[in-house]
Amino acid sequence: MNYIGLIIGLATFLCIGIFHPIVIKAEYYFGRRCWWAFLLAGIGCIGASLVVDNDYASIILGVIAFSALWGIHELRQQHRRVQRGWFPMNPRRRHDYES
Repeated sequence: MNYIGLIIGLATFLCIGIFHPIVIKAEYYFGRRCWWAFLLAGIGCIGASLVVDNDYASIILGVIAFSALWGIHELRQQHRRVQRGWFPMNPRRRHDYES
């Protein structure tokens, strides 16, 4: 039996599930200005996926890389969701939400 599809599917599901609250917390505490951390994580995981020898690890690192890069887009979306009142606003960063 070949389990690679199930393993990669589960890893993708878990990665998306983990990045969702990371983006929410990052936007709450740091705002949109932390996008570069997601960029560095994405680039780092892309580089690692290119040099690692294990196929499973390479694929999972690629999934993590592109989840991190997608997190940059989600930070902007999360900012808009906070402005709409769908998520709580950090009271210490109230000035970030004033237009």
